[in-house]
Amino acid sequence: MDARPRTETILKQLLGRRREYEAVRLLLDCAHAGQSGVLVVRGEAGIGKTAILELARDLGAEQFQVVSASGVESETEFAFAGLHQLCAPLLRHADILSDPQREALLVALGRQTGPAPDLFLVGLAVLNLWSDAADEQPLLCVVDDVQWFDQASAQVLAFVARRLSAERVALLFGRRETEGDHHDLFRGPAEIHVGRLSDAESRQLLETVTNVTMDKSVRDQIIAEARGNPLALLELPRSARPERLAGGYALPYVAGVPRRIEDSFRRRSRDLPPDTQELLLIAAAEPTGDPALLERAAARLDLDVQAAVAAESAGLLEIGPARVRFAHPLVRSAVYQAANPQDHRRVHRALAEATVASDPDRRAWHRAQAVQGVDEQVAAELEASAVRARSRGGLAAAAAFLQGAAELTPDPVLRAKRSLAAALAKYEAGSFDEARRLIEVAVDVNLEPLDRARAVLLRTRMDYQEARHSSPPKALLAVAAGLAPLDPVLSRETYLDALDGAIVTGGVEPGWGPRVAAEAALNAPPAPTPPQLADLLLDGLTTMYTQGYEASVPELRRALDAMVALESSADLDGSRRWLGLASRTAIALFDDDLVNALADRHVALAREAGALATLPTALLIQSLMAVLSGDLARAELVAGQTSILAPSRALPQLHAHLILAAWRGATEEASELRASLERGSEGPAQRTERLMTTYAMSVLHNGHGNYAAALEVALQSFQASELSHGSLPHTELVEAACRQGRPELAAEALAELTARAQASGTSWGLGLAARSRALVSSGSEAEALYREAIEHLAKPRTAGHLARAHLLYGEWLRREGRRQDAREQLRTAHRMLAEMGAAGFAERAARELRATGEHPRRRDAQAADALTEQELQVARLVATGATSKEVGAALFLSPRTIEAHLRNIFRKLGITSRRQLAQVKLS
Repeated sequence: MDARPRTETILKQLLGRRREYEAVRLLLDCAHAGQSGVLVVRGEAGIGKTAILELARDLGAEQFQVVSASGVESETEFAFAGLHQLCAPLLRHADILSDPQREALLVALGRQTGPAPDLFLVGLAVLNLWSDAADEQPLLCVVDDVQWFDQASAQVLAFVARRLSAERVALLFGRRETEGDHHDLFRGPAEIHVGRLSDAESRQLLETVTNVTMDKSVRDQIIAEARGNPLALLELPRSARPERLAGGYALPYVAGVPRRIEDSFRRRSRDLPPDTQELLLIAAAEPTGDPALLERAAARLDLDVQAAVAAESAGLLEIGPARVRFAHPLVRSAVYQAANPQDHRRVHRALAEATVASDPDRRAWHRAQAVQGVDEQVAAELEASAVRARSRGGLAAAAAFLQGAAELTPDPVLRAKRSLAAALAKYEAGSFDEARRLIEVAVDVNLEPLDRARAVLLRTRMDYQEARHSSPPKALLAVAAGLAPLDPVLSRETYLDALDGAIVTGGVEPGWGPRVAAEAALNAPPAPTPPQLADLLLDGLTTMYTQGYEASVPELRRALDAMVALESSADLDGSRRWLGLASRTAIALFDDDLVNALADRHVALAREAGALATLPTALLIQSLMAVLSGDLARAELVAGQTSILAPSRALPQLHAHLILAAWRGATEEASELRASLERGSEGPAQRTERLMTTYAMSVLHNGHGNYAAALEVALQSFQASELSHGSLPHTELVEAACRQGRPELAAEALAELTARAQASGTSWGLGLAARSRALVSSGSEAEALYREAIEHLAKPRTAGHLARAHLLYGEWLRREGRRQDAREQLRTAHRMLAEMGAAGFAERAARELRATGEHPRRRDAQAADALTEQELQVARLVATGATSKEVGAALFLSPRTIEAHLRNIFRKLGITSRRQLAQVKLS
């Protein structure tokens, strides 16, 4: 299609769009100057988004490399299909990527085989690929209908969009707004909402596209029905006969502007020659826009691709050397919807035959659309495609393939089995409603008892994850009992699921809680020989809640040690689902070595498998342990990673930042985070989540010496009939109660803490217990306990608690009248806490020092104060000797962005080299 008519059409649709034009122009100017930009153009169908994107292509054609893609609704299940359109033209730059990044990207794009790619690695690969390409020539990436991108591509694009900074890259997204749009990954970047034209603007646009005299009433009716939608104004008059426009009667009403527009396109395509209509249908059914594939499929239907000339002349289609593109996404849907099922099957059959052998999944998909009725051979091909999709990390694609396989399966029993497999894949992909429907299809058949039990189990797990109340864990116990004679291994795993659910929900309902679940688990089938990790963990937790903490420690430590010792990839993958529970259990055992080992493994495996649902929880544990070690800077780095792929803050991220804010004494920030958490965890089910919130707030109030508030909130952690599975709140309650002169309120928590510490035998546990017992002791006994606590906690992983032990000891010494001794402890506490950034506790130590007659040394202005949060992260990593590529990989930024941050850091700190940076104090 000639560029001039297209540009004229664009300008017509841009009538009254000066704001949008300026936004696009600014985006391109900034990117060309080396300041990356992202712009999201939003609006209803036909409102002019595509025209704005086309304008950007035209404006950037001379100075930019332009890569573009368009989301297609039928492509949403194909993992990385959208990303393939954007990256394939730039793969000549793939050699600059590190081996893991290059492999992840090539596997995602189907260029080579390998394990499921880590989405983080794919995102970083795309970021670096685009950055390198932009060094050669500025890059403009245009994506229309991004709401129809497959989930994997959308996540990677959102990841990259949030990390572009100093690259010469412009990202422009067109997104149709739909009702119930609650999961938009592209909220946050700069965006413009394209509104409707005014009546005057609509009248002006209408006059540019009509060559006949139009009756005023007809014109006014068109304007009224178009409702300011530019595409409707351009298309509706084209579909009307001249005498109708001049006839003075109103156009018939059809609901919705997009429907009117589709009808217009449908009528225009019907006026084309039959061969052209069939060629349009092939293009509509083939979403990749491959001209060679279109030509091969046309040949199989004895069509000449030159038949497309009539469609191009009608302004419906454009066939370029690299891509087939419809004038508007609604043209594609209009053409496809206008054809009958027989025509659909015929063109999909031709496309299947024309698809190359190297793309078996798309070929199987087209074959499935060509089937009338059932076909076991095609169903088996779809099942094989599901296996390949899963191996690439495309859970949604695997689920779609399995669902298609089930629908095409002639044998009722095999259809039910495949429906159940599809339901499981939908569940793993987060599509609970579709999973439930597939379960109903499966159970309609006379399933084998084991398959029926698996269906019930899957349904119950979804009930629990959606409702998070106490009934689903109870239901899991019933399912576990029913599975015992059918599948002992699955039965034991289900008992462990139920027990984990009971621990999370807590004893919030009379007659229900971890003890009840553990007593039921005593009836589980015997563990196999040798026992697996789930067996060891189940037995240890069952012992904890039926025989007591002390009796369970050897069993639980055996389970956790075995989990840490795993090496084979199969065993590691099998352990992934239990690592969250294992990490929480290690905290309950006060075993900081195990917690760190398990959390590190959980993060690594979650990244490797692309398990983004569990990764934030794993990062939360890592961040918590960094806080307790007094390394608040590292805790902040880790906490920040919990939002890498999600623009909105999830509960684990909120918890990580809340605990960090509490230790820092940031009252306003902590209060805001607490309010956000309370809005996101309503009802009695979220006991574990509320326990972390109350723990954090009690730390905050203890840090500021507001012991009444600390006591009030700490007591909330112990209102249930059973104490928490974890052990973090105990010390806060004891400290607040003793400082308020109410040690009796903490007696039970202190006894529990002491017993657990003695049973665990770890320095962490023994140190906390000694510190807490010192608070209720006096004289030489108290002093001995404080010294014992300091001795036990004098290790890097418990430095935060060590500093607080020095503070409590110093406060006690001052109250004993031993000012000189108190100053020594309080100086140490103040120095440690100030260097950590624990401002609330540091100020408390400063007040105590002043009470002894000594003024604490004022904290000098730190170099870090001049840096932004991200600059500080970069500076700390570079100071360790890491290269720009290594820092970029750690922070999910491109090396070019790291270099830009370094230039700012050097300027702000008055230095000129990385060597000098290593000598700057950045705490």
